[in-house]
Amino acid sequence: MEFSRREFLGAAGAASLAGASLLQAQGGLADLVLFNGKIVTVDDAFSIHQAIVIKDGRIAAVGGNELRNQYTAARIIDLRGRMVMPGFHDTHVHLGGHSRRYIDLNDTKSLAELKQQVSDKAKELGPGEWITGQGWDEYHFTEQRKPLRGDLDAAAPDNPVVLTRAGGHSSVGNSKALELADINKATPDPPGGLIEKDASGEPNGVIRERSDLYTRLAPKDKPAEVRASLLENVRDQLKLGITSVIEAGSFVDPNVAGSYAEWELLYQKHGTDLPRASIQVGYPSPAGEAKAGAAKLKEFGKKTGDGNERLRVGSIGEMPADGGFTGPTAWSLVDYKGQPGFRGRAFFTPEQIHANIEEGHKLGWQFGIHAIGDAAIAMTVDALNTVLHDYPRNDHRHYLCHFTVLPPERTMELMVNDKILIAQQPNFTYNLEGRYVETLEGKRLATNNALTTPIKKGIFMAFGSDNLPIGPMVGLYAAVTRKGESGKVYGPGEAVSIKDAVTMYTRNGAFLTREEKLKGTLEPGKLADMIVLPEDLLNISPDKILNLKVDVTIVGGKVLYERV
Repeated sequence: MEFSRREFLGAAGAASLAGASLLQAQGGLADLVLFNGKIVTVDDAFSIHQAIVIKDGRIAAVGGNELRNQYTAARIIDLRGRMVMPGFHDTHVHLGGHSRRYIDLNDTKSLAELKQQVSDKAKELGPGEWITGQGWDEYHFTEQRKPLRGDLDAAAPDNPVVLTRAGGHSSVGNSKALELADINKATPDPPGGLIEKDASGEPNGVIRERSDLYTRLAPKDKPAEVRASLLENVRDQLKLGITSVIEAGSFVDPNVAGSYAEWELLYQKHGTDLPRASIQVGYPSPAGEAKAGAAKLKEFGKKTGDGNERLRVGSIGEMPADGGFTGPTAWSLVDYKGQPGFRGRAFFTPEQIHANIEEGHKLGWQFGIHAIGDAAIAMTVDALNTVLHDYPRNDHRHYLCHFTVLPPERTMELMVNDKILIAQQPNFTYNLEGRYVETLEGKRLATNNALTTPIKKGIFMAFGSDNLPIGPMVGLYAAVTRKGESGKVYGPGEAVSIKDAVTMYTRNGAFLTREEKLKGTLEPGKLADMIVLPEDLLNISPDKILNLKVDVTIVGGKVLYERV
């Protein structure tokens, strides 16, 4: 998991540190000094200091409290023993903006509350208007069941409604939405998806993996309608201590909400007040039309790494190889628990995913591919292996998003040999416990979202959240305890130390986006992206991690959030 100092930084990075060390020795003017604390650098030695100095958006010096008197700063913060560490880098998050018809269901605790939210929105919009929303989780409802068409019919009989589950892999619609989508008892399952039906064979409103059967019918959000919401969603990451994100799903088409062009506009106006962002873009064509997608990528005129320190083009992603366990439709090599013959859904044939990867790889793009089930992981790695053999490219940094079910040994060996990386979500073990217990068993359940096994084999891993939930403290807690929400421990051997968990949530994220020379550690010469915590994260009881709040978030040396 670790790299040597010179391997990690490269020659240019080492030279930058040498220049910064000279500045440290000289002292002088600075913009910000934090002292009398525990400065956790997350460098090679995981060294810890008392003070840190910031000038011109970068770290000028780290060391003892004597730095407080060596520099004259515009602002000086007495930490009073608090901990400072690099800001979190969420390597997989969805922060798109939302329109007036949208309901946020992430904090909804019961079906009764959900129905009231839908009813209120129906009164606000008027009859006939589509109502959309996202974030419900039946395991968080007092009723302990998912919403169905009848629930939504009662709440909004005169409006079509579609509400997407937390995780994004299934949606529920009401009778009006089903009617408009022309879905009835006789409708077969769509490619890549599944229409849930009740005992009588009637659709119950839930569609797995093909929410587009509903959402394509709702009015499309115009970019201008969601800009304010997008700005708010991105800015909200600061209170969580997130100083960098990988937005997992944008578009090369500039005329749609969520396009890369919209992110550029956002950062041109507000970039210095937001977390840094690397924006994944979807492969711009349907499965089976790889060359058409390649033509659109060329027309886009940018590729992975283009941009600046605030906003850059990321990988091609998510480009899902399969569904997810929030469907549940993750593609498995064995039958789901209690569901003979059902193994989830693949979104590509091996030939289709190979063609997409080959075309994008030849154009110089990095890939970050959604692969959750072991069958999807094996297929994706085989395709990457073939492309890398046919078109060798040094330091490609292709990676898999999620990696939930451990694949066969052969697949992990290929990942090591081909240097295929992982963007993992340790919080899934906590927040998706109910889904895993429902669908997995034995070793597959115990090693869900494995950490130690792939790391010991030599596979590089960085952490993120996929919005389940976004807060990094849940991911850190799950990584070091392997506990689900019930308190049960799953695969204790897959737990990692808090130091390794912090590394994967900071430094390793920077490596995933080729920015390891710029950020991810608190070393002289690097960007001054850091957070202040009220307690020592490295030594508190793991049970206290879940509720630990961030006191201060600093990006580029600028204090962008302070907890009141």
